[in-house]
Amino acid sequence: MAVHQPTHRSSHHLPSLRRDRAVPEAKAAGSARAGTLTARACVLASARVLMGFVFLWAFLDKTFGLGYATASGKGWIDGGSPTEGFLGHVAVGPMQSTFHAWAGAAWADGLFMLGLLGIGAALVAGVALRPAALAGTVMMALMWVAEWPPARHLSDGSASMSTNPFADYHLIYAVVLIALATVSAGDVLGLGRLWARLPVVRGHAWLR
Repeated sequence: MAVHQPTHRSSHHLPSLRRDRAVPEAKAAGSARAGTLTARACVLASARVLMGFVFLWAFLDKTFGLGYATASGKGWIDGGSPTEGFLGHVAVGPMQSTFHAWAGAAWADGLFMLGLLGIGAALVAGVALRPAALAGTVMMALMWVAEWPPARHLSDGSASMSTNPFADYHLIYAVVLIALATVSAGDVLGLGRLWARLPVVRGHAWLR
């Protein structure tokens, strides 16, 4: 009796068909991921530049008295003090007397303005984001303490008008600065990659 062996003429073609179909699917998925990452990087870069403009504008307004937060003729170049108005009117919190002592001091004015300029320039350029995040976080923390959101009343008994006992824009700014430095947001629409190639930066990662 003859035994007929089953034939599998088309079975060896199936793997190749699957592989051929998988290649364009993988390419499409990779393109989608690349597009998502690019969009995400652009959003972070935009946030970085806008945050930098917040600091730079504060520096320019306080330096030249552009008529917004600082009245014309009362800028730093006109002899005005960038810290006297804010620190001198602190009316609540554990550092109230300390801030009053700092208000208008030349060293306080210099450090405050240098911080605004340095942080703003670093963010806009996309370089030194880690030092900028550190300096910005310290500045925001001090400003948070100066306003002291947990207080319901000021030292004179009047309402503080605090809208939240903890979370305010100072803390949000600090978190955003840290996030931008963590994800190297200066690499897109910025000079972050060039900055990272500098020998001094390669040897000191904290400058990144």
